[in-house]
Amino acid sequence: MLPDYDVIVVGAGHAGNEAAASAANMGSKVLLITMNMNTIGHMSCNPAMGGIAKGQIIREIDALGGFSGIVSDRSMIQFRMLNLSKGPAMWSPRSQNDRLLFHQEWRSILENTKNLDFWQDFVVGILVDKNRVVGVKTSLGMEVKAKTVILTNGTFLNGIIHIGEKQISGGRIGENASFGISEQLLKLGFESGRMKTGTPPRVDGRSLDYSKMEEQPGDVNPSKFSYSHTTKLKKQRSCHITYTNKRVHDILRTGFDLSPMFAGRIQGIGPRYCPSIEDKIERFSDRDRHQIFVEPEGWNTIEVYVNGFSSSLPEDVQLKAMRQMPGFENAKMFRPGYAIEYDYFPPTQLKNTLETKKIENLFFAGQINGTTGYEEAAAQGLMAGINAHLKINKQESFVLNRDEAYIGVLIDDLITKGTEEPYRMFTSRAEYRLLLRQDNADERLTPISHKLGLASDLRLVLLEEKYEKVYQLIKFIEKESVDPAIVNPILIEHNSSPLKQKVKLKSLLARPDISISLFYNSLPNLRLILDNLGDDKHEIIESVTIKIKYKGYIDREKEMADKLKRLDKLIIPPGFNFAKIVSLSTEAREKLLKIQPETLGRASRISGVSPSDISVLIVHLGR
Repeated sequence: MLPDYDVIVVGAGHAGNEAAASAANMGSKVLLITMNMNTIGHMSCNPAMGGIAKGQIIREIDALGGFSGIVSDRSMIQFRMLNLSKGPAMWSPRSQNDRLLFHQEWRSILENTKNLDFWQDFVVGILVDKNRVVGVKTSLGMEVKAKTVILTNGTFLNGIIHIGEKQISGGRIGENASFGISEQLLKLGFESGRMKTGTPPRVDGRSLDYSKMEEQPGDVNPSKFSYSHTTKLKKQRSCHITYTNKRVHDILRTGFDLSPMFAGRIQGIGPRYCPSIEDKIERFSDRDRHQIFVEPEGWNTIEVYVNGFSSSLPEDVQLKAMRQMPGFENAKMFRPGYAIEYDYFPPTQLKNTLETKKIENLFFAGQINGTTGYEEAAAQGLMAGINAHLKINKQESFVLNRDEAYIGVLIDDLITKGTEEPYRMFTSRAEYRLLLRQDNADERLTPISHKLGLASDLRLVLLEEKYEKVYQLIKFIEKESVDPAIVNPILIEHNSSPLKQKVKLKSLLARPDISISLFYNSLPNLRLILDNLGDDKHEIIESVTIKIKYKGYIDREKEMADKLKRLDKLIIPPGFNFAKIVSLSTEAREKLLKIQPETLGRASRISGVSPSDISVLIVHLGR
């Protein structure tokens, strides 16, 4: 019934959508198979995109010609740039999104993608011939042939939902789990494991008293994710913050004996950096309260996401405890939080293209690889789709290095270190944080994507126009001399040392608290250039400022990265007591004590041991 395809993508979540779109846009004939066409691009957990390091990934996906940034911009209800009080390597864009609109935008994009077909069905197995995948088998008994297959099954592989003592088979609440694929992969020689994730309750926003909470508005001048011509928000919806308290914790503890996590019914390991509320109470018993983010689900809905209250306790315990939080005294629950346990396959079984080592032309992307988060999944899907197309067309594979993108860090971590807990991206995982900023993803990646055939000619033109202006402004700043009589009043006003003689404008902008805009009214030549920057004015000024202020730091960062490559030659003494080094992160101490690496190089590749942890070890080892 169905024709043969170049690429079959199984699953239409964040990974599957990016995989299908990238392969189809590069020219492959693609079939996207999903259990439910009405949940394409569904946001299973929080209605938000981006965040620390994750925002950088969305910018990178966009720069590479993916669609997560565009979909996020079109469905956005709030935008915030996080960590602005820190250096630019830490700045991370985050959006609050309309959950329904997000799905609709993804479906619209995919339905308007050439070379892309859809089929609603369950995939129960893959077709293999001589260690090469040749298609899939569906629950309807159909065999669909393809040159490559990309599995993006999310949390659906043998998924079990836990609420108190209740266990329900499912990949999401109200949706069936997927059976057959895991069992077949095990027979083919793959290793598998179990992981856990969870989600909090959803409540009726009309039943909440926001006057008792802290308002969290969006940025005054909101930005966006995509480097394309998506529009910026003109109005935003606020989020709010409330807190748990001792009464909340005491009530939650009454349900611990019914908790599937504490009773041992959940075998999978949950996300370290997004624990359930009961896990927080147990692990951080000295804390009297925990922050809860109250997030609207969209423009035209009363549904609210209670971020930070993820739980698998009985629903009555969840509601009773939640009603003790300020503003939640009369809360009405739409559905309780729950935990979900599912199969994953350790990513050390993959090549750096995300193709499996055991079965040729079979690719894994997303939570099947042990990651958590929409952004990590979408990045893997994009790379798997690109490499599936390149593989069948006998072209050189596409791999991003650790110094090129957070996506490169993500995939390198997965295939070299593996993961025993849901992997989440952080800025601390990258050695080149100042190089891999959120503002320069287009400069780093769009030329590469254009050569691949993903980024359009228009994207490349926009990039060239933008950075022509960037380097023109830098050239002006490097050559322009400034008169002390003109700039000293400004410097004094901002507690910066006045000049005694003329200097280049560049030397002033290298000062920590001095920005280009301060001299707008005083320097006519500068004003003329700034007025001609167009719609990208803010982004251009930001890029120029970072390039000037942080040049020395960036150069030193490269030197440090080169040193890290030589760490394999540095020996760690047998029995070295990592526990005594309090400046190591908690996760690093745990992993180092367990694995006992013989060299600093091996230590540096352990998941959860950051470059800063290695720097600490270097000092303690007297290197």
